[in-house]
Amino acid sequence: MSHPIIRWTEGRLAYSARWRSEAGLPPHPRVVVVDEQTSANTAYRLACEGTALLWRGDFQVAKQLLIAMAKRVDAKTRPTSKQPAAPKRPLKSATAESIATDATPPAARDAFNRHRLAQSQRARALGMLLIPLTGDYQVPLRRAPDLRVACEEAYGPREDSRTSGDSVVSLREILGLIGAHEWRKKGVEVAALGARVHPHYGVFAPVRSEYVGLVAQAPLPLSPGDTTLPLAFDIGTGTGVLAAVLAQRGTVRVIATDINPRALQCARENMRRLQVANQVHIREADLFPEGRAPLVVCNPPWIPARPSAPLEQAIYDADSQMLRGFIAGLADHLTPQGEGWLILSDLAERLGLRSREQLLAWFTEGGLRVIDRIDTTPNHPRVNDTTDPLHVARAGEVTSLWRLGASTSA
Repeated sequence: MSHPIIRWTEGRLAYSARWRSEAGLPPHPRVVVVDEQTSANTAYRLACEGTALLWRGDFQVAKQLLIAMAKRVDAKTRPTSKQPAAPKRPLKSATAESIATDATPPAARDAFNRHRLAQSQRARALGMLLIPLTGDYQVPLRRAPDLRVACEEAYGPREDSRTSGDSVVSLREILGLIGAHEWRKKGVEVAALGARVHPHYGVFAPVRSEYVGLVAQAPLPLSPGDTTLPLAFDIGTGTGVLAAVLAQRGTVRVIATDINPRALQCARENMRRLQVANQVHIREADLFPEGRAPLVVCNPPWIPARPSAPLEQAIYDADSQMLRGFIAGLADHLTPQGEGWLILSDLAERLGLRSREQLLAWFTEGGLRVIDRIDTTPNHPRVNDTTDPLHVARAGEVTSLWRLGASTSA
């Protein structure tokens, strides 16, 4: 794999190295070398001015500097007042006729746009603190941890440092690799499975358990006389958690698709760990595999906005491309009495980014009808975080499992 080159001057000598960025950012054109003599105020000012900081001091001090820079960024973007909580909604089932959401205040979209801008500015400023990395994934800094396994999980096999040369990467990205390694090693407890799922770097962890619970509880579309479901498709499988739930519910065969190579590897490993690899078959595909199934499940990104990092692709989807692609192609991949289960948060509606009317219109255009809708309220920590700029929308958020079938006129 070819990498772009980052260049800098150190001690009047010109240096260069390979540049690594999982977000696909270009190399910084201005780089200065810094160490413990650089204050947090100076580092923050240089970062805001667009100057990257290549760290040559103690690794643990670099982490402290990053925290100090983050405090300065957050102080600049912190909201001035708290928002009142919105009432929660109970778990319920609803038909198409009873579907409605609260009117979205005009300020919601503006709050979201300000929030995303602040997130972008924060990521840009903190991404300016860089560290060196050898070809065999060692950090040549004092008190640096052994990152070789974490880097290998994210970047691929190590190389010989004598022939491959050094690279430069942001400290923030490296800390993300460390966190992802711990997630992968320890796993995430999934109550619906009674087991742990182990996410890989760049694959969204199933920490929001409410959508998994919906798939575990919704009635399977069984044909008369059947006690098990013969086949199901899981579209955009990620860690494979929903495919595993369907397998544990007795589905004879599950075809799980994804386009992300990391997700495909992650799902395969999880199926082996959960001992359902004989039932779940992982396929590389953009949305649907070939054929039809009595059940097609999809949990697409729920916010129609451009992701700013690879991991955000599980949450943000520009112009709702995956959602619209699933809806448009679903009818052609269902057996005559089959169902499509669309698991979707209504947060986009509460933020004024997509209307309920638009979603229902897409169903109609796709030749689909709503059989039922099962709702639940999220239980993630942000629901009760009144300092969150999007607290009002999150506090009222509802996650739904839409049971969809092909319309009789399709």
